Amino acid sequence: MRYHLLFLFSLLACAASAQTTPAASAKQPTVLRPGHMQAQARPAANRPDVAPQFPGGQRALGQFVQEQVQYPEAARSKQLSGNVLTTFVIAADGKVTQPKVVQGLSPECDAEALRVLSLMPAWKPATRKGQPVAVQVQVPIPFGNSATLQVQKSKVKFE
Repeated sequence: MRYHLLFLFSLLACAASAQTTPAASAKQPTVLRPGHMQAQARPAANRPDVAPQFPGGQRALGQFVQEQVQYPEAARSKQLSGNVLTTFVIAADGKVTQPKVVQGLSPECDAEALRVLSLMPAWKPATRKGQPVAVQVQVPIPFGNSATLQVQKSKVKFE
């Protein structure tokens, strides 16, 4: 009886481990958020060693967004302000692909945020062991009165 239970448990363990396929998870892009790039002893197969970079750095990205965003008249008349949280994939060639709105503000502001993402130049792609990899990135696009707009400052210094 004891051997039957041992055999049953080992069979269940094999079946459970067969359901998780690392090859399937390696195809999904890694989501990067500010402050979450950390060195790991055993990094995931698709976690980049170096994060993607906008040409000119983080300040240039902020300046690009400020210069390109055109506050929609419908949102201005409603006095809407806030951020549209967007996500997109930086492909292995550095191009911005698959732009989406994660958290919208209004249909007009959401459309404007997607328009700004379509204008972005190619980024320096993320790398894993020296090879470029696709990475998903989240970027908030601010809308509203600049007097009430607060930009979060990063605690990490970029060079």
